[in-house]
Amino acid sequence: MPTLTLKRVNDGVVAVLLESGEPVGNLKWIGGVWKFKAVGYEGADLVPGGGPLTARHNCTFATLDAAQISAVLLGA
Repeated sequence: MPTLTLKRVNDGVVAVLLESGEPVGNLKWIGGVWKFKAVGYEGADLVPGGGPLTARHNCTFATLDAAQISAVLLGA
């Protein structure tokens, strides 16, 4: 099963990357939960809410468990 990589940016933001290293979003600490914010790119332009995981935009998580987050966001 493919997994996502989580990379801490700061205390309230964690980058979400595909196995290839491509960024597909961020987890942001909002209201006591980690909320997924999808991102995509059109050429060099950042598209908030876009990208391959746009359908999972705003999913929430209680903890930063990479396996659980991968299962939910990748639909496994």
